[in-house]
Amino acid sequence: MTTRPPYQGPHRKLVLAFDVGTTFSGISYRLLTSILDPGEPPEIRGVTRYPAQEHVGGDSKIPTVIYYDKQGNVRAVGAEAMREGIEDEAEEAEWVKAEWFKLHLRPRTQSASHVTQKIPPLPHGKTAIDVFSDFLRYLHQCARTYIEETHANGVDLWRNLKPHTHFVLTHPNGWEGGQQSLMRKAAVMAGLIPDDTSGQERLSFTTEGEASLHYCIQSGLTNEAMRSGKGLLIVDAGGGTIDISAYRQTSQDAKSFEEMAPPQCHFQGSIFVTNNARNYLENFLKDSRFIGDVPYITKCFDKTTKLRFRSADEAQYIKFGTLRDKDTRLNIRSGQLKLNGTDVASFFEPSVQCVIKSIEEQCEASRTPIAVNCLGGFAASDWLYTKLKDAFTPKGLNVSRPDGHTNKAVAEGAVSFYIDHFVAARVSKLSYGTDVSVPYQPFNPEHLARSYNKYENLSGKTMISGLFDVILPKATKVAETAEFRHSFYRQARDAASLQTVTVDIMCYRGQNYKQETSECWFKDKDPSRFSTLCEVTAETSGYSFSPKYSGRGSNSYYEIHFDIILSLGLTELKAQVAWKENGVERRSPAEVVYDPNVEIQD
Repeated sequence: MTTRPPYQGPHRKLVLAFDVGTTFSGISYRLLTSILDPGEPPEIRGVTRYPAQEHVGGDSKIPTVIYYDKQGNVRAVGAEAMREGIEDEAEEAEWVKAEWFKLHLRPRTQSASHVTQKIPPLPHGKTAIDVFSDFLRYLHQCARTYIEETHANGVDLWRNLKPHTHFVLTHPNGWEGGQQSLMRKAAVMAGLIPDDTSGQERLSFTTEGEASLHYCIQSGLTNEAMRSGKGLLIVDAGGGTIDISAYRQTSQDAKSFEEMAPPQCHFQGSIFVTNNARNYLENFLKDSRFIGDVPYITKCFDKTTKLRFRSADEAQYIKFGTLRDKDTRLNIRSGQLKLNGTDVASFFEPSVQCVIKSIEEQCEASRTPIAVNCLGGFAASDWLYTKLKDAFTPKGLNVSRPDGHTNKAVAEGAVSFYIDHFVAARVSKLSYGTDVSVPYQPFNPEHLARSYNKYENLSGKTMISGLFDVILPKATKVAETAEFRHSFYRQARDAASLQTVTVDIMCYRGQNYKQETSECWFKDKDPSRFSTLCEVTAETSGYSFSPKYSGRGSNSYYEIHFDIILSLGLTELKAQVAWKENGVERRSPAEVVYDPNVEIQD
C-alpha cells in the first residue's frame, strides 16, 4: 500500500474515473478518497450502489447495456436493463438493446478487423459516440446520486465540486488518438465537460493496462516483484480485450516505473469464448428442435458453464430447460445439454493461446525476469488461470491473480493514475512520422527502381516522392516531457500559400522495416500498413518570407522551414509544428485533428 502526500491544491477537487468496459463498467472517485481535501491524503474508493443493482452496497460494476425505444430515447441502462422481465417489456414496446458498443470505437487495423462480424450492430440511427455519451451521462448521474446520498451535505458538496471535477476515461492499450478524440466528443455530448480549452484540461485518458498497474501498486500487489528485482507484467483480461503491459521499477521508493516493451491489446476477451460456444451450438443443434433456443442456451453457458469450467477431462453441462426437454441423440436430458470437456476447452483455446503468446513476446522484448499479475473479469476464469500457470511456472515465472474486487482495478487505478503518476516513461507502440520527398540519387538502385516518382522542385532540385520519414521510432522509451523533432521545408509560388502549414502525421503498423531506428522508408514496400493518424495545423503568417530564385529563370518562389515535434506526454500522442519568427521559436497549439471518419459503422 502506497502512502500519498497530502493534496496541496488551491481548492477541493473531485476526480471521477469511468471505466466503460465491453460488458461491465464501474466508477471510482474519492469519498474521503478522490475528493482531494487540502491537507488530507487522498484514498480511492468506488461507487457501490447503482439503480436496480441486486447486490446492494457490494457491486462495483454494472452491465454495459442500454435499451432505446423506437424514437431513440434511453429507456433502461446498466442493471436496470438486466432486471427480471425487461426482455418481455422491451419486446412488447419494440425497444432495441445496445451492448458491446465500446468495440465499435476500435481502431481500423487488421488486428481489430476480425471482430466486425462478432459484435451486435448499433441501434438504427445511433453512432457509437451517441451510445457512449448516453452511457457516460448515466454513469455521471450514478456518481452524483451516490455522493449526494453518502456524504454529509452531499448535495452542496456536489454542487460546489462540479466546476472542479476532473474526469479520467480508460480505454484498451490498443486505442489511439482517434479513439481518444471520439471519447472526448462523447464526454462533451454527455455534459461532463464544456467544449472549450478549460473543458479539455479537465479530461484525461489512461490505458487499461496502466490503470491496472496503478491499482496493483497502490494495493501493494507489486511488493514481492519489486523486492526480488523482477519486472512486472500486467494481464488485464476483460470482456472484449486482453491488454498486456510490462513494467519495471526505476527507483527504490516504489514511485517510479517505466514500460519495458510496447503494450499489446488483443480482441480475445471472454465474450469471444461465448461467441465460440454459440458457433458450436448453432452447428451442433442446427437440425434439431432446439435450434431456436441457441441464444438462450448460449446465455446460460455464459452465466454458468463458462465461469465454473476447470477441467477438459470432465463432462460439462448447460442447464437451459425443464425436465421435459430431452433428446438423447444430442446429449440433452432433463433440460441439460452435456458437452465434452475438450469441446469447452476449444472455446477458450484462441484466447488462451493469444495470452500465452503475448506474455512470451513481452518477456522476450523486456529481457528481464517477469512476475505476472492477472486482473479483470476474465482473469477469474480458473481454466484461463490454470493454463497460464501450466505454461509459465516451469519457466520460473510467478503467475498470480489478486484476491478481492479486481473487477474494480481499472477504475480505481485510473484515479491513482491521475494522482500518483507512477509511470515515468512509456514505450512507443508504433513508428510515427510523415510523408516526405528526398533528393533523388541516380546511382541508388532503390531510387532507380522508382524513377517514375522523381520530379523537379521549385528550387531546381530533382526529388523523389513516396517516402515515410520516421520521427518517433517504434519501441522507443519516451519520458513524459521528451520531444522528438525533425526539420522539414515546404515551397510555393506565392507566400500566401505558406501562411498556413498543415502536416499529416502518419504511422506504420507492419513488420517489413527495422523500426527501432530513424530513417526514411519507401512506402510501396508495405503500403497497406501505413496510415494517416491525424493532422496538425500551424498559422505561420508571422514568418518572414523572402523571394528565392532557382537560377534557371526569373520565376521566384517562397520557402518555409519548420520542425515537426512529437511527444507521448502522458498517454496521448501530441504533435506540433515549430518555426522561427525573428529568431524566436513559435509553435502551433498542442492539439491534433483526427480523421472524422475514424468511427466505424459496421
